[in-house]
Amino acid sequence: MENAIFYTFRLKPDDDLFARIEAFVAEKQIEAGVVLSAVGSLTQATLRLANQPDYDVFRGHFEIVSLTGTVSTYGSHLHISISDERGRTIGGHLVEKCLIYTTAEIVLVVFPQIMYKRELCEFSGYEELVVVEK
Repeated sequence: MENAIFYTFRLKPDDDLFARIEAFVAEKQIEAGVVLSAVGSLTQATLRLANQPDYDVFRGHFEIVSLTGTVSTYGSHLHISISDERGRTIGGHLVEKCLIYTTAEIVLVVFPQIMYKRELCEFSGYEELVVVEK
């Protein structure tokens, strides 16, 4: 990870997890990064579950047990797993309207020598990752 840049920031109660990560990426003009670590809690999680076209909304108290993916000013792709008070865990595609309960501590690693872009893939039908060397 030569030349990598590390950022750590904290989100506060009622912040929107996805929107605040995207705002941080825009503010720092991050063109290629990954989520290295994320811990915290939510009172609402809005997720797109596997192979589903619509979003599901979950309300309650949840621990963030995993957050992973790529971030870029050209489009981010993040997945999250959360667990409830009984330890039941669910995960999916992170979108807006995931609201912080007490905190979220986010660590990003940025790779200044490349860009992550998104292009429509004829096979998947989705905007998929394209890595461009600078």
